[in-house]
Amino acid sequence: MPLNPDAVGFTSEPAEATWTSKDSLLYALGVGAGATDPTGFELEFTTENSEGIVQKALPTMPVVIAASPKKGGGGGAFGPMGAIGEFNPAMLVHGEQSVVLHQPVPVEGTAMLQGKVAAMWDKGEGKAAVVVLEVNATSPDGAPMWTNTMSAFIRGAGGFGGERGPSGPTVVVPERAPDQVVSYATRTDQALLYRLNGDRNPLHSDPAFAAMAGFPKPILHGLCTYGFTGRALVHAVCGSDPAKFKSIEGRFSSPVMPGETLDVKVWVDGDEAIFQTWVEDRVVIDAGRLVIG
Repeated sequence: MPLNPDAVGFTSEPAEATWTSKDSLLYALGVGAGATDPTGFELEFTTENSEGIVQKALPTMPVVIAASPKKGGGGGAFGPMGAIGEFNPAMLVHGEQSVVLHQPVPVEGTAMLQGKVAAMWDKGEGKAAVVVLEVNATSPDGAPMWTNTMSAFIRGAGGFGGERGPSGPTVVVPERAPDQVVSYATRTDQALLYRLNGDRNPLHSDPAFAAMAGFPKPILHGLCTYGFTGRALVHAVCGSDPAKFKSIEGRFSSPVMPGETLDVKVWVDGDEAIFQTWVEDRVVIDAGRLVIG
C-alpha cells in the first residue's frame, strides 16, 4: 500500500513528555560531552552535584524528548507517522533536522508535544518519498518551548502521485576557509550509548538489520552526529552558553560509523554561523545554519 498524501495536515493530540536531570546527563554523555576531559569545562552538562557548577541541558536535547505512550503517545517526533501509510522501516533515513528554541531547555521538566505531518513529497516511481514532520512543545502553562522539524527520506516509497517538492540546499557555504574547525572523536560503542536516549532503531545496533538496509555494520544515529555538532557550536560560537543558541538546522548527507572523527567547520557572520560536519573527505551534515542570540 503506497503512502497517503492526504495525511498532510494530520495533527496528533497533545501528549505529555517529562524528562529528568538524569535524562539530560545521559543525553550529554551520548553526544560525547566530557569524553576527552571528564573533570573539565563540560561538568555543567555531565554532572548535577559538582561544587560551584549549575547543571545545564544541551540545546539539541529536544530531539530526544518524546511523549510517553502511557501518557497519550502520539505527540513525539514519530507520532504522526502512523497516518502516512505503509512503508519499509529499513528504507527510512533521516533527511533534515531543525530545532528552534523559544527558551533555553530546562534540565528537567514537563512539556506538551503536538506532532503534525507538515508535508509529503514524491520523488518519483521507484524513488524516494520525503515526509516532513513538525513537533511543537509548550510548557504546562502554554508558553512555547521549542519546535522540532525533521524530514524522513524513505527509499523506494515514491510514486504515490504527490508533488516533487523542493530540492537543493538552502544554505550556501562561504568560499573561504572556515573560521573554526572543532574535531570530536566518536566512540566505537557510541551508538549503543546514544540509543539509551530512546531511539532503539536496530539500524544502529543490529548487524543483520543494518545489512538489510545496505550498510556493512550498524551506523551512528544521525541525531547523535547532530548532537555532537550542536555541542561543538555551543563551545565554538556561543561561548559555551546554551542560552545563546537559538536555532539550528542541517541536512544529513552521509552516514557515520561509530568510532569515526567528526570535524565541524564553522563560518561566522554576525548573529549566524554556517557549518558543515565532515568525516575525513566526506560531508556528513551539510547546509547547516545556527542562529545566535
